[in-house]
Amino acid sequence: MRRSGGVVWLKIVVAVVSTAALLTYAVCRPPVRHQVGGKDRWKPNVNYTDWSLQETFYVGDWLYFVYDKHMFNVLEVNETSFINCNDQGFIFNITRGAGRDVFELTQPKPYYFLASGGYCYNGMKVAINVVEFVPAPQPSPATSGGYTITGINQLISSITVAVWAVITLLKN
Repeated sequence: MRRSGGVVWLKIVVAVVSTAALLTYAVCRPPVRHQVGGKDRWKPNVNYTDWSLQETFYVGDWLYFVYDKHMFNVLEVNETSFINCNDQGFIFNITRGAGRDVFELTQPKPYYFLASGGYCYNGMKVAINVVEFVPAPQPSPATSGGYTITGINQLISSITVAVWAVITLLKN
């Protein structure tokens, strides 16, 4: 009895995608949700500069603003508006009405946020700097005078596992 070609190709695709996902996870980091202000949340009279300096923000991370939806909002602004607490001509209104709003950090750059209605003057503003994630370098293996290409063993192992998985699936 012969199997359909579609089933074989499906198994190959599953194996390749699974291997790619594992390789990607090895060099990436999962996104982090940063609650703005920590336990103090988004409210007046909080030092958000101190909070932001204690955090590291990477592309793909999320900011999570928690606040009283009847009193406050969150606007993304440019640096000049941030410095002057100017809520006119904002870039993006993050407020969605629930008082629990998220914002994805999609680019490596500085971001500026503030609350309108004069609350910015009471400290409701935060500037953060977003950077690209760079995985830590692999430790160099001990060598006995020979040349070593960093990471080649992991690559060969990954390819071997992928080939083995495809062969195993084709036999079944």
